[in-house]
Amino acid sequence: MSQSVTAFSPGHISGYFRKVSGSSPATTGSVGAGIVISEGVFATVERADRTAIAVFRYGDGGQAVRVADDSPPLRSALEEIGVDVAVMTRCRLPIGAGFGLSAAALLATLTAADRLFHLGLGEREVAHVAHATEVRHSTGLGDVVSCRGGGMVVRTVAGIDAPVRRLTGIAEPVYAMSFGPIHTPSVLGSPEQMARVAAAFPAGEPATLSEFFARARAFADRGGLVTGRVKMVLSACDAAGVMASMTMLGEGVFACGDQAPPVLSRFGGTYGMTVAREGPVVVEER
Repeated sequence: MSQSVTAFSPGHISGYFRKVSGSSPATTGSVGAGIVISEGVFATVERADRTAIAVFRYGDGGQAVRVADDSPPLRSALEEIGVDVAVMTRCRLPIGAGFGLSAAALLATLTAADRLFHLGLGEREVAHVAHATEVRHSTGLGDVVSCRGGGMVVRTVAGIDAPVRRLTGIAEPVYAMSFGPIHTPSVLGSPEQMARVAAAFPAGEPATLSEFFARARAFADRGGLVTGRVKMVLSACDAAGVMASMTMLGEGVFACGDQAPPVLSRFGGTYGMTVAREGPVVVEER
């Protein structure tokens, strides 16, 4: 009998979105487009008498730093599937900064718990629980849907079972920098901000990465979310001819191409990654 399972889920950078309220958490979510990224969350789940959660992030020197002793969304999801575990999540990217790490943590943790206890949930039910948890806690709307697979994702219908279009085989590197988090619940829960976001939603569907960045940038400029510091970074990217936009929702910028790192690094630490090829996977079982 296994005592622990580790799973990984990729994160997701949303370029633009519009909230859609459904009749249930399963049909509530968002439409829009984003990139599933190779960076995400590793979750190790061990059998325990009571649930305990520890959240770690790797520092610049590679050391794991404990950043939280609990996670209400993770605790809620584990209660829903009826297991008590000790969970340790690890990530490299900043938490709460627009990289879809709340969705990734839920998907990785639930995938690991499903394997450890042989619950038979499968990918679909894991995704349903993770998505409903995100909706209830206002931590995300379309990240779980996107993180179920890889590629550039275009979502034209909201909800966890809605069809998505994925552009795969993208070889261009993706880079990002972050000044810090934006409090996602305060944005998603604000009718005024959501109205501005809805008005900024771009027409048409991107068929290429460059079309995606063009729409994402127009959305960022019109949606009222760009801060002064993000505007400075985007202006520098424009001057260098680098495709870039704001991470949704975080005070940061993501960009594409080999010319991006020298521009982004002028403003802070830069993270390099690729477009993910797949969704959550079990990586170790002991």
